[in-house]
Amino acid sequence: MTTTGMNMGRATFYEDRNFQGRSYECSSDCPDISSYMSRCQSCRVQSGCFMVYERPNYMGNQYFMKRGEYSDYQSMMGMSDGIRSCRMIPMHRGNYRMRIYERENFGGQMHEMMDDCDSIQERYRMSDCQSCNVMDGHWLMYEQPHFRGRQMYMRPGEYRSFRDMGMSGMKFMSIRRITDMC
Repeated sequence: MTTTGMNMGRATFYEDRNFQGRSYECSSDCPDISSYMSRCQSCRVQSGCFMVYERPNYMGNQYFMKRGEYSDYQSMMGMSDGIRSCRMIPMHRGNYRMRIYERENFGGQMHEMMDDCDSIQERYRMSDCQSCNVMDGHWLMYEQPHFRGRQMYMRPGEYRSFRDMGMSGMKFMSIRRITDMC
């Protein structure tokens, strides 16, 4: 049985570095933080996990934030635009299951995953992953092996083309479950 808590996260976003300037407290998804403040350069996550995005409407580079303090968004994450939108990641208890595919539209090799994979190429002999189906749990896909590089948040659903999602030219080389240890 799977249970997902929807209101388990809380984060405070600040206009300036080092938690200065105006602030906005958030406990759910926010498609456009600029409607509350002109910019966002630092953040405190009091509870739960969030995915933050460099552009409004959950677009652009993404970064995973768990409980902690992020005093300088730009230097920590290497993104120049600051935080423009965020998604709260619901806590998931239960099984994790995802199918990854070598090609778009669920083509080519397919492998089913139930745990973390630090190198898709080494474990499955797949040089690329271009689509997936997340059946259970919430996952992070990474551009490089060993959970490094740019990230993409995957929640339950079908993802037929990473290219159509704005991830053109990006290869995913490792995948990690987002567990309740946020």
